Amino acid sequence: MAIAVAAIKTAEDLLVATFQLGGGRFAIDTNHIQEVVMTGDLTPVRHAPAYVAGIRNLRGRIITVIDLQVRLGLGRVQCDPANRILIVDWMGEPVGVLVDRVADTITMSPDELQPAPSSLHWVQVQNLLGVFRNGERLVALLDPAPVLDPVDRTEPQLELEG
Repeated sequence: MAIAVAAIKTAEDLLVATFQLGGGRFAIDTNHIQEVVMTGDLTPVRHAPAYVAGIRNLRGRIITVIDLQVRLGLGRVQCDPANRILIVDWMGEPVGVLVDRVADTITMSPDELQPAPSSLHWVQVQNLLGVFRNGERLVALLDPAPVLDPVDRTEPQLELEG
């Protein structure tokens, strides 16, 4: 994560989309977001990892929708009309990221980004680039790579000696 924070700190200002997830405020670089859509009908997928909320038909394209709250080890997104899906490009494929509510789009300076507190759950720390202040609120900036990677990181991986 230190490498990612260093890379961001050398970049220009970032335009980030902020959103609610559980009781917290999170953000993601808008360069990764293709669009924001209403939840619509999600079709469950049998034998999919717990973080997969389902699949959705989006104008003729079938996309996998990830429950970001599950992915971060924070429970499940509660069904609500304010729920939204961020359509994110992951390796040339659109993936939906289910969130409680989209808040706003803001510009942040990379100098504002601080490392995530080490006291957070390891699942959250490995998925964050850092934390910054937006007014009186703290906002956690997501690292899309580990969040969207299909490897399930909600449980610690044990290394086996061979």
